[in-house]
Amino acid sequence: MKVSEIMQILEARMFTQQEEDLEIDSGCGCDLMSDVLAFNHNNNVLLTGAVNLQAIRTCEIVDTHVVVFVRDKEPSEEVVELAEDAGIVLLGTHYSMFEACGRLYLAGLRGEEINNDF
Repeated sequence: MKVSEIMQILEARMFTQQEEDLEIDSGCGCDLMSDVLAFNHNNNVLLTGAVNLQAIRTCEIVDTHVVVFVRDKEPSEEVVELAEDAGIVLLGTHYSMFEACGRLYLAGLRGEEINNDF
């Protein structure tokens, strides 16, 4: 699924200037960044209400390139700058995490298996 499709499904807006044609293979909905580390990440989108620098740093570690902030949360300029420097696409949607995850699931995006090595 492309970022542009995610934007359409979630009625999302983009906070960064990255590419909309990036291909996404799976998704993860989580507010606890320690739990984000428990998933394998390749071409993954993170849906979260955690609008902070730690979320972006965690995505850098696990090689996640797209973050969707749920519940109309907006990142600070500092968060946007860090994401742009890291090549991470930041989106925002008015949907709750539950609703956003459900909409993406219905559109065919699936989650990844938990990595029990952590």
